[in-house]
Amino acid sequence: MTKLLLSLHVLAAIIAVGPVTVAASMFPPAVRRAAPAEADGPGPKAVTTVALLHRICRVYARMGILVPVLGLATALAMGVLGDGWLIASITLTAAAAGILLAFVLPRQDELVGQLTAHRPVDRQNTVQLAMFTGVFNLLWATVTVLMIVRPGSTTGA
Repeated sequence: MTKLLLSLHVLAAIIAVGPVTVAASMFPPAVRRAAPAEADGPGPKAVTTVALLHRICRVYARMGILVPVLGLATALAMGVLGDGWLIASITLTAAAAGILLAFVLPRQDELVGQLTAHRPVDRQNTVQLAMFTGVFNLLWATVTVLMIVRPGSTTGA
């Protein structure tokens, strides 16, 4: 059962978190390219691309809830719920989810709204979004390393 849970946990992480990290990273430069340089506004194709990237982030973020659920089930089955590396991973996962929900997705909403309303986009907003996205991605990368290395684990890598 442990191997099945672990396999599902890893697959969920790849399938759900992977697209969010990529689409969220692509979003700020896509907004900068789509931002109206003239009074004509952005081209419809550019706005469609930005909207699609935002939709990918929203949909896969919802699917991402499977990752910690399956991770906790796996940890319970392995008997490692009290291990330091797991507690650190849970904390970092919660921080990443918080950044995604509180900073990344709302800012994406605002920027998509500005583009579709043909309002000017403040470059500083895209820079801040890129920073929050980078922190989100860095947290997930750290969790991935912790899952592989498992410092202090007797089953160690």
